[in-house]
Amino acid sequence: MLFLVDAAPYGSEKAYGILNAALVCLPLGAAVALYGDGVYLALAGQDSRGLSVPNLGSVLYAYPELRVVAHEPSLVERGLMDRELIEKVELLDEMQFLEELEAAEAAVMM
Repeated sequence: MLFLVDAAPYGSEKAYGILNAALVCLPLGAAVALYGDGVYLALAGQDSRGLSVPNLGSVLYAYPELRVVAHEPSLVERGLMDRELIEKVELLDEMQFLEELEAAEAAVMM
């Protein structure tokens, strides 16, 4: 299963919900794909204490078995390519990202 995160990690429940659903499905081989504003989740050094919400970046560190891919063009569009990313995030170009979506048995987007 591939869980597509297309919303920023903070400011709504969407990214939080999708990430938690992916974690529940880890035994089934779940992976997370970051696209659009969802690529902000790939940034290293997130600090959500001022928002009084869980740090979603730390969730990615806590589950090393969770595969995380990010749409590189979305990072470029947001000017994030020069920022440090969480080490486990695998960058995919447009074609690779589409191939990943097509190869998934199921894709979940909320």
